[in-house]
Amino acid sequence: MKAAHFLMDESPKKKTLRQLDLMGFLEKSGYASVEELTTRFSVTSQTIRRDIADLAMQGRVRRHHGGVALTSPIDAQTYRQRRVERFTIKHRIARRVAELVPDGASVFLDAGSTCEAVAEALCERKELKVVTYSLRAAVILTDRTDFTIAVPGGFVKNVAGSVMGESMSEFIRRFRFDTAIIAVSGIDEDGAMGDDDQNEVSIVRTAIGQARSTLLATDSSKFYRTALVHLGNVTEVDDLVTDAKPEGALQHTLAASQVNLHIA
Repeated sequence: MKAAHFLMDESPKKKTLRQLDLMGFLEKSGYASVEELTTRFSVTSQTIRRDIADLAMQGRVRRHHGGVALTSPIDAQTYRQRRVERFTIKHRIARRVAELVPDGASVFLDAGSTCEAVAEALCERKELKVVTYSLRAAVILTDRTDFTIAVPGGFVKNVAGSVMGESMSEFIRRFRFDTAIIAVSGIDEDGAMGDDDQNEVSIVRTAIGQARSTLLATDSSKFYRTALVHLGNVTEVDDLVTDAKPEGALQHTLAASQVNLHIA
């Protein structure tokens, strides 16, 4: 009887620890397939599906066909952590982005850690004209004396270092861009892009409307992540620069579109 009682106590413990590990893995990857998790944790697919169902009931993950993704937006602590954890990946993406931007181009540059890396890579170009609401990106770009850099006035948003104000969209409409370089908080399985800040979405949508082409720079952890505010669909962008090909439904969405996929 004692042995049976011990086994009953152990099973919930193992399950809890596995689900904690599963959440930790998703916080880094953003999305994982059932097959990938089955292999990673050396359990059956039925076990993983039960774990996913439990976590979905708690509102911590969102189930997708054949996989699972996080549902919660990124908080400040996680934002800072990812700036460090995915440093190499973001800079690979940034270098590829810079290769796609010709010298002398007029560019809108979004805010966020990926776009800060892009700003560093763009310093290898010549005579760019850049509009950005990211103070961090603007400071980086000032290393080039042949660049023209425009930033709006307003209040500085903590963590991201972006400038916010009532007339942001009006400021952006004064310019025309060869390329709008944007980032997102998540791309859902149907290709829906989103951000967790309504103000940033409004700015980026305006910039896209003023640009001849749109380049999305994002690492693969954003795949199958649901953001709070809808920005548009990934099929609307001209180029997508990332570190790995998406799997599942999103892969099929991109394959059926005219988006140029660049793997850094």
